[in-house]
Amino acid sequence: MADYQQILNTIYNELLQREDKGEVASYIPELAKVEKTKLGIYLNRVHGDNFGVGDAYTKFSIQSISKVFTLAMAFANQGNKLWNRVDVEPSGNPFNYLALLEQEEGIPRNPLINSGAIVVADCLLSTYDDPKAELLKFVRQLANDNSIDYNPQVAASEMETGFTNFAIANLLKSFGNLENPVEDVLDFYFHQCSLEMTCEQLSNAFFPFANKGVCLQQTPCLTATQAKRINAILLTCGFYDEAGEFAFEVGLPGKSGVGGGIVALLPDNFIITTWSPGLNEKGNSYLGMMALEKFTTATKASIF
Repeated sequence: MADYQQILNTIYNELLQREDKGEVASYIPELAKVEKTKLGIYLNRVHGDNFGVGDAYTKFSIQSISKVFTLAMAFANQGNKLWNRVDVEPSGNPFNYLALLEQEEGIPRNPLINSGAIVVADCLLSTYDDPKAELLKFVRQLANDNSIDYNPQVAASEMETGFTNFAIANLLKSFGNLENPVEDVLDFYFHQCSLEMTCEQLSNAFFPFANKGVCLQQTPCLTATQAKRINAILLTCGFYDEAGEFAFEVGLPGKSGVGGGIVALLPDNFIITTWSPGLNEKGNSYLGMMALEKFTTATKASIF
């Protein structure tokens, strides 16, 4: 068996010495305060031990990784009706791209770009009296951890500076693909993005996606079909206009966030989460992408 702790330690020490660590997202003021020297990696093995290194136990803003949780909730609730309002095709464009949405008459290309995630947020707003509480309950259940919470300062920071997201939501509304008021939908959306978790908590929360829908506690959280479908979307759409590069270099379904987190998984084997706040030009964690490529190369573990 591979010495996973040694592999993680080697990757961590190698990347920590790199001078170039990318650039922290500055368009959300609260995220700009995070030190880009932070680096954590956590591996949760479905049928074995878990391993962590560096800042794997430090909480950070998960941002767009939260889209996977809201998608799971909406898919479980709406079933295949969800795909009438959002497609499942890769966009090939940045996460906040507007032109494609107009061209395709208000149907977002997939649920992981901002427009798609805003439609998903709208679905949950129509489904639950208190979607913020329901999302928190769901994520805590997935991770088996009641300490997970929102960061209200990050949510407020996004509300103050989220002009592009307001434009996206208003465009969706103009095409009749938002049922609720724009302000209410974005309030929920910005809160979901403000969820704070550690690499360990994220790996635990993604456990059912790698385990045919069964949570850490060995209780069903999703159906096997839902987990399969969501993993397919993660592989093709989880990194926006860098999804092909991630599949090529890493070879795992995964999701990134502009807080510097990346979660990737190999079904029936493991979930691995990295956190390094410095981003590359596509908005994905610079060192995180490298760490995952080095991990799958060292372990020869990918879906291909």
